[in-house]
Amino acid sequence: MTIVIAAGGTGGHLYPAVALAREFLRRDPSTHILFVGTVRGVESKVLAHEGFELALITAKPVMGKGLLEVVKGVLSVPIGILQSLDILKRRRADLVIGVGGYTSPTMLVAAALKGIARVILEPNAHPGLANKVVASVAQRIFLAFESAASFFDQRKVRIVGTPIRQEFLVQPTDDASTKKEGRHLLIFGGSQGAKAINSAVLEGLPQLSRRLSGLTITHQTGEGDFERVSEAYRALGIRGKVVPFLYDMPIVLRTADLVVARAGAMTIAELTACGKAAILIPLPTAIYDHQMKNARAMEAAGGAVVLPQADLAGAKLGEMIEAVLSNPQRLETMQRKSLEMRRIDAGEVIVGECYALMGVTHDINQPARRAGG
Repeated sequence: MTIVIAAGGTGGHLYPAVALAREFLRRDPSTHILFVGTVRGVESKVLAHEGFELALITAKPVMGKGLLEVVKGVLSVPIGILQSLDILKRRRADLVIGVGGYTSPTMLVAAALKGIARVILEPNAHPGLANKVVASVAQRIFLAFESAASFFDQRKVRIVGTPIRQEFLVQPTDDASTKKEGRHLLIFGGSQGAKAINSAVLEGLPQLSRRLSGLTITHQTGEGDFERVSEAYRALGIRGKVVPFLYDMPIVLRTADLVVARAGAMTIAELTACGKAAILIPLPTAIYDHQMKNARAMEAAGGAVVLPQADLAGAKLGEMIEAVLSNPQRLETMQRKSLEMRRIDAGEVIVGECYALMGVTHDINQPARRAGG
């Protein structure tokens, strides 16, 4: 069986797809997984680390772009469809999964033209343009948030949560998170980092480190801001692990007491899977303001507080961090409320539905096969 997954651009699109791929392989290790992306996104770097094959097609973003870029994006569509048709034919694909982003539409359209089973996954509280465009040709639409359901044909919709990697659910045997001394703060600006968050953290660090003795920090900066931030930590003489990208997010997240982060759907899913309290700073330029909607959902549940980027300043962020970390009861309550939000069976549910869609029967001890085959 061959599964083709169109996902890329950002970690928010890619990591739910990785989680799904691992669930297919857990159910049937003989499954062949092929990711499809472009040279523009993080997929080449991430998928090489995760051990998955990547095929490249021509696709360009259009949302939030100028007229010239929109025209280029539209003109790339027929090229991308032809490339997608060729991939599906050569790989004899059984199923195509689109996870949003600008690689999904051409691959889903190609799958429809060839009569291949096809589904989409929408991880955000407000669906993106790509998934809305191809919803009519999808056979199943898997949603993380109920609020997204009104945008789609209800007969196709399944509300399942966001698939997450199993590593987030496995407690380490040495339980390092309970053995550390002091509080640990994780600052995570998404797969590409967040310069505004980085700057506010650097501004507020001196006062925060004086008020919270024993505080340790892991700070993911993004590739473009790594040198500036790491040099600032050295100049301030503040203890912290500064990295451009986090490949071992499950391990790092489990050791955190509080997380300062953007509010992408994947981030919310991982935070709640591990029961982590968060200060969320939604990306203000996110299409349809979906990050703010994601963040407000977690805040309403009691697991996070939201700091709009318009109000972001070093002193304000430092005060919010201190207010949570210096109040054990508040921190524990936020962590409990975060954990109550988690959905950990999304991958299993989606894979089961996909098997049914393809007419496949499955025995964990045997390769998956089509009914009657």
